[in-house]
Amino acid sequence: MRILSGIQPSGNLHLGNYFGAIAQFLKRQNSGDELFIFIADWHALTTIHNAENLKQKTFEIATAYLAFGLDPEKTTLYRQSDIPEIMELAWILACQTPLGLLERAHSFKDKKEKGLEANAGLFTYPILMAADILALNAEIVPIGKDQKQHLEIARDLAQKFNHVYGETLFPPEPEIPENVATVPGTDGQKMSKSYGNTIDIFAEEKTLKKQVMGIVTDSTPKGSPLNPDKCNVFALFKLMTNEAEIKDLAEKYKTGAVGYGDAKKILLEKILNFFGPARQKFTELQNNPDEIKTILESGGKKARAEAQKTLTIVRKKIGLIH
Repeated sequence: MRILSGIQPSGNLHLGNYFGAIAQFLKRQNSGDELFIFIADWHALTTIHNAENLKQKTFEIATAYLAFGLDPEKTTLYRQSDIPEIMELAWILACQTPLGLLERAHSFKDKKEKGLEANAGLFTYPILMAADILALNAEIVPIGKDQKQHLEIARDLAQKFNHVYGETLFPPEPEIPENVATVPGTDGQKMSKSYGNTIDIFAEEKTLKKQVMGIVTDSTPKGSPLNPDKCNVFALFKLMTNEAEIKDLAEKYKTGAVGYGDAKKILLEKILNFFGPARQKFTELQNNPDEIKTILESGGKKARAEAQKTLTIVRKKIGLIH
């Protein structure tokens, strides 16, 4: 089974990234599946307009993936921009994409309503995402619930191409873990760099504490019963622990034995313990940038070879190779 996932280097990796996607393909790494994991630096250009920032964030994301435990011997890790065939396929798909399909994309409308720059790159984002997937013939794409429509667009474009030119592109299937499909951010919305509501896994402890203590809660005073099912602090705590600890904290909520401040301190300690080994490895890898560069270049060569196979067939089908 070929699995593909990508992330923009537009910010620091946060809990939503990890539990929404990274944890899922870490599980698959040793299962015999074929993993292609990429850093979506082309996608990041919709919001990043600083060269040094883009290069630095790309390096940090690659470092973080390796710190989490991605093994370059088992998983192909690469930069999106090292595969020019993806952009070529994106143009080919764009020439068959109905304008109305893009106009109905929830993500674009949502970001526009929140005041983000509504540039053409953001508008055509689903086409480039489709090319990322279809160029590599991915069968399964782990995604968050908010990306489901984009994955459906990728399937629609593959099926439309196949209808016109014959069976060529593989329509991918989404993988959305229901228990962590949407990880809440500090403001209660879906955790996202775009919303500025993240808890960053590799942040300095002082910054991490500030983010955790800034999680929005209601005004129920300490000593009064709390409802764990309506608390974002509790929702995040559940992602990193076992049933016994979940039950214990839930009971303390219901009896008023802990207040929101106490719960936030418990969550901070849990985050530091859960991600302790990865945080240490991240620091070590940052001091060896040549190793990161070599891994990305090697992964890029392997991924590009796969994309070239796809584009050779596509070009023949549409008449670009005589």
